[in-house]
Amino acid sequence: MNGVNTNSRYFVPAPSLGSVLGDTELAALGELVRSGETLSQGRWRDTFEQAMREHVGSRYAMTVTSGTVAVALAVHLLDLAPGDEVIVTPQTFKATADPLLAHDVTVRFCDVEPDTLNVDVDSFESLITPRTKALILVHYGGRPARMDEIMRVARRHGVRVIEDCAHALGALYRGRRPGALGDIGCFSFHSSKNITTLGEGGMLTFDDPGWAERIDRIRSNAADGVFAPSPLSAGPYRRAEPWMMWADDSYERQCLRVRHPGSNATLGEAGAVVGLAQLARLEELAGRRRWIAGRLARTLAEFPHVRLAEVPEDVRHPYHLFTFFVRQGRGVSRDEVIHALEDAGVQVQVRYFPLHLRPEWRGRGHRLGECPVTERIWFHEQVNLPCYPSMTDGQVEHLVLALKSALTGRRGVTASYEEARA
Repeated sequence: MNGVNTNSRYFVPAPSLGSVLGDTELAALGELVRSGETLSQGRWRDTFEQAMREHVGSRYAMTVTSGTVAVALAVHLLDLAPGDEVIVTPQTFKATADPLLAHDVTVRFCDVEPDTLNVDVDSFESLITPRTKALILVHYGGRPARMDEIMRVARRHGVRVIEDCAHALGALYRGRRPGALGDIGCFSFHSSKNITTLGEGGMLTFDDPGWAERIDRIRSNAADGVFAPSPLSAGPYRRAEPWMMWADDSYERQCLRVRHPGSNATLGEAGAVVGLAQLARLEELAGRRRWIAGRLARTLAEFPHVRLAEVPEDVRHPYHLFTFFVRQGRGVSRDEVIHALEDAGVQVQVRYFPLHLRPEWRGRGHRLGECPVTERIWFHEQVNLPCYPSMTDGQVEHLVLALKSALTGRRGVTASYEEARA
């Protein structure tokens, strides 16, 4: 099994699957099905969570049904009140910020660094006010943000930091892993991500035991509330028996306030067993991404009118996205490059449209000009190239040839593409 998009228009398509599934995952699923064990809230979920705790370096790792749910629950843990403020990156998938639409808070979009597309530390600090509760950032493309600097600013102002780590599994930052660099880490195991749990799945990582209790209640159909001791002592109630579901909780506590009604939001055993197998293969999968990225980087180095961010020695990049930038006014334009790549059978998806310009956020008063670096880069310079582990060597070499042709201003289908289509 591979992750190649079957769209026959492209010889090098964007991936429909960001990982690779094969005999290892099939064997793990077969073992689960033949075991007759529960398919929900069983030992495989616990084992996968333990493996993620060890990998990330956090005290807790708790599975949920998607990365979007992980971010929404992380936002819930902030206990936001009307009038609070949250700072968010605009250069990310909409699920990073959209959970805030359900809250009566002020959202401030923080402009990004022009090379990494991660939040700019100086811009972050300039947006902080006495009402600021949190920063939600993404490690864009998998490259970790400048977390030491960000956390120093955040701690100085009493601001929580939520890391969207959807791209960053397999990354390293100064010897540590995303998901344990801020206050809460949120991972996605969607089909497009670096590993998958059969299409959907997510994870929260953090160190706070109180948060762990709250998340476990919510994902298990229990209310997240403020409780106090209050034993029932009158009426027809009997003492709790082992067979009485929820009896201990019901008999011994009263709820003073409900913060979340709870939901069925835990990862199933099939997803967990595949996730565990995929996590064991992470270095293999990330290694293939890094090899492809290295080949592309060497090609781009030949062209002075493009730029590619340097990766510091203390950072390990998993290349969930491979991004480069076309300098304006120095040769062919960004759009000309993309059109030439499309003509050569390479599918380009520029990620992501600036969030503050999406209709739901314009409806809250956000406007063009709010994040000038993000806007300039996205509309004029940014290119994302296919880079995923199931790409064949032939597809990589075709991409290199198409890229060279596009950057020298040539349009048209390359010979290798015509031969592949024949």
